[in-house]
Amino acid sequence: MPTPPLYQQLFINGGFTDGAGSDSYEVLSPATGEMVGTLPRPVQADLDAAVTAAHAAQREWARTNVWERAEMCRRIADEIDKRRHELARLQTLEQGKPLAESVADITETAELFRLHAEDAVRLNGETLLSRDNSKRMFTFHRPVGTWGIITPWNFPLLMFSEFAAPGLATGNALIVKPPQNTPLTVLKAMEALAAAGLPDGLVSILPGDGAFGDALVRNPGIHAIGFIGSSATGAKIQSAAGLKRSLMECSGNGPLVVLADADIDAAAKAAVDGAYPCAGQVCCATERVVVHQDVHDAFVEAVLRESQRITLGDPLDAKTMLGPLNNEGVAAKMDRHMADARERGARILVGGRRRDGMPTDLYYEFTVVDGVPEDSLLSKEESFGPVVPIITGRDEDDLLRIANDDALGLQGAVFTRSMASAFRFLEEMEVGQVLVNESNNWWDINMPFGGAGARSTGWGRIGGKWTLMDMTDTRTGVISL
Repeated sequence: MPTPPLYQQLFINGGFTDGAGSDSYEVLSPATGEMVGTLPRPVQADLDAAVTAAHAAQREWARTNVWERAEMCRRIADEIDKRRHELARLQTLEQGKPLAESVADITETAELFRLHAEDAVRLNGETLLSRDNSKRMFTFHRPVGTWGIITPWNFPLLMFSEFAAPGLATGNALIVKPPQNTPLTVLKAMEALAAAGLPDGLVSILPGDGAFGDALVRNPGIHAIGFIGSSATGAKIQSAAGLKRSLMECSGNGPLVVLADADIDAAAKAAVDGAYPCAGQVCCATERVVVHQDVHDAFVEAVLRESQRITLGDPLDAKTMLGPLNNEGVAAKMDRHMADARERGARILVGGRRRDGMPTDLYYEFTVVDGVPEDSLLSKEESFGPVVPIITGRDEDDLLRIANDDALGLQGAVFTRSMASAFRFLEEMEVGQVLVNESNNWWDINMPFGGAGARSTGWGRIGGKWTLMDMTDTRTGVISL
């Protein structure tokens, strides 16, 4: 633990400040229960100051040549790299994930700024043909303005950068509300953005509660909303935002489907690999595994072998693969899902409970559950914990039906040796991304990531040029000759 605990301030208009309020709160480590840091709670006056500064800064930033904005993003990436291990340790302390995962997150954060620097200078428009020979038409992209960004606690810095990098590269300003339980890494990272020379006011960081988030969304000076988090919170945000532009990436309950011709060992490894990173607190984690009845027994046996390698423990220990859950709400949800599974006759083969004798009550054992009923909470809700729930299907049609029997549709996977079956699931699985013979927890910073349009998983795409397109307006020019 840091000694003494970190005192962190709000970041408004280019500098750290205690803000206009008088209240403060503590951030506690989920791994030890000790205090990681303290910081002030933002109030309305802080939000008003951030909005005023953002508007002034964004007008100038939008006029800046895109090559200069891209170079700024590269400098930010370099500054984050310099602080990689400091930021990773702080993230592990406040979030609870193993240190190796935090290092990977910070590395990806820097790479996102580099990627979107390249994307921005290639965000081209089109020349359009007109039916009127006296006219010339073309399109180009302009920044929307000031974005209100609300990010989750599972990837504190990486998901900040998923909006900040494309937003800054395209000329926007951002006012960011990270969650109250993991705000310190983002605030600390603002030292990197300031050192890179980011103009004052372009990014403000105001960690607040749900009421403060509602005020951010409703503020008339906020032109657009970016959100990553639960579908329930996303629905509340959209209701408050009205017709404001929004980019929403919400919950997932993504299935991993194992067909009869699958490589069983590979599928089992993928299921486990998708369940334990970040203690399963990932929107595209292994949430449901739908297995053909002919290979069910072999698959379960392989998953149990794979589960033996998962080590639960201190997230700062290099040997640890599975750290604590981040908060009591998630742990209680896991408890509720396990109790429901037992009541419905499912078989908990591994884990299924909190580990006794740990520094806090948030360490949850890696869990494998077989015979999961389709109407159980494990099947119908996003568990957001380290669990592999196994559901059995009769044939390919049944497997596809079960996979699609869900209100969410973020990311899914299918294991098969058949090209025909792979393409069927690519086209008919109702999710935003389908991975063939790969864990459904796989992700690349250059892929468009988001939910299926007919599902309650949001809209827009995080990743690559698609986020830049979502964070800009397409402007049409018409010139009369």
